[in-house]
Amino acid sequence: MPATLSTVAYVGATILFILSLGGLSNPESSRRGNLYGMVGMAIAVLATVLGPNVTTAGLPWILGAMAVGAAIGLYAARFVKMTQMPELVALMHSLVGLAAVLIGYANYIDPAATGHLQGAEKTIHELEIYAGILIGAVTFSGSIIAFGKLSAKIGGKPMLLPGRHWINLLGLLVVLWCGGWFIQTPSVDAGMKPLAIMTVIALLFGIHMVMAIGGADMPVVVSMLNSYSGWAAAATGFMLSNDLLIVTGALVGSSGAILSYIMCRAMNRNFISVIAGGFGTGGGTAPAATGAQPAGEVAPISAAETAELLRNAKNVIIVPGYGMAVAQAQHAVFEITKLLREKGVNVRFGIHPVAGRMPGHMNVLLAEAKVPYDIVMEMDEINQDFPDTDVAMVIGANDIVNPAAQEDPASPIAGMPVLEVWKGKTSIVMKRSMASGYAGVDNPLFYKDNNRMLFGDAKKMLDEVLMSLKT
Repeated sequence: MPATLSTVAYVGATILFILSLGGLSNPESSRRGNLYGMVGMAIAVLATVLGPNVTTAGLPWILGAMAVGAAIGLYAARFVKMTQMPELVALMHSLVGLAAVLIGYANYIDPAATGHLQGAEKTIHELEIYAGILIGAVTFSGSIIAFGKLSAKIGGKPMLLPGRHWINLLGLLVVLWCGGWFIQTPSVDAGMKPLAIMTVIALLFGIHMVMAIGGADMPVVVSMLNSYSGWAAAATGFMLSNDLLIVTGALVGSSGAILSYIMCRAMNRNFISVIAGGFGTGGGTAPAATGAQPAGEVAPISAAETAELLRNAKNVIIVPGYGMAVAQAQHAVFEITKLLREKGVNVRFGIHPVAGRMPGHMNVLLAEAKVPYDIVMEMDEINQDFPDTDVAMVIGANDIVNPAAQEDPASPIAGMPVLEVWKGKTSIVMKRSMASGYAGVDNPLFYKDNNRMLFGDAKKMLDEVLMSLKT
């Protein structure tokens, strides 16, 4: 493929990527957005593989690598459960970071890539390599830890080392010093030492950064790592003088940063405080297990009684959380929703920006179950409607419906915007037990007079509710 045709293909792919992001901003256009992204990536890959920079000798290696990657992707698409999507996304981010590190080293030691550069041009290229490896290493190790936390292989409790901020500052100073050393080295062999020291520090920083972030902030961490992976890709594009990779990385990096900001605002937290870490615990701890006294008595309810309340209601709001994802209960939720709507009940869904373990987690699950887009509402759209709601049904959510955020100034989640389900005439919380949420904070909602607790596996209980509604 001639260089001019390759450039035209890159421009077309860039346009499709921008259209893809635009399509993904709305659930109704998300399918089209995904299609634009897939077509754009196919064009980009073909333009690169068939472009002037790939020789005939290198083609079999590239095709072999593509075949392996495609096989892994197909396996993941077929066998990875929707509940495992957050950790899969984190794992994908780690691969982007690892690719940036490996490409940076390969580009540095390749005489054909750097041998002809002199003066300022050589310095700029080495800075690109240094920055690409730095961002890639942080992204790789941080994403691996995020994968471990999201998959429960590592506890959600933040690891707070004594003087951790001073440790981070010292690491930054060493990285800057190594950068100056790296730029001044006379040869590739001499430059490998400061590059290796920086890489080790960056890997340790990525581990330390995410380990210090508590479970309550994991949705923001996933979004943040998405942004890092984009900047790593952009840095790789500068290394390889690939305009499309620069643009694509910048799109991913900037959109991830904007999403992280939006999510931090939804949690009433600033981005720096999230990175500084320290909030959230391992979660899943019942008040009795911690020695704390319960805030009151809970009122349990049966599946049959729940069905009766839903049957007699005019307005119902369902608030899904991670418990719905774990139980794979979204299809049962859809069947109940469909049945109630056929009976004339106004059923809607309230989605908190940080519900689940990654941005849009609940939206994806509900879309998979074919819940109509027009009844899935964001928190800001539906919060004012709870006082006119007959039944607010919470399925496996906890922190995002915690009234302590508004009522207890001393609470760790004080000021965090929440879905005000307790303002409904009756709220029903579906949980396996009285364990706290991922933030490790007790929830006064459970003890309110108008609240009822439906204990058990979400799917099993919802199936029982559905059977009662049909009788």
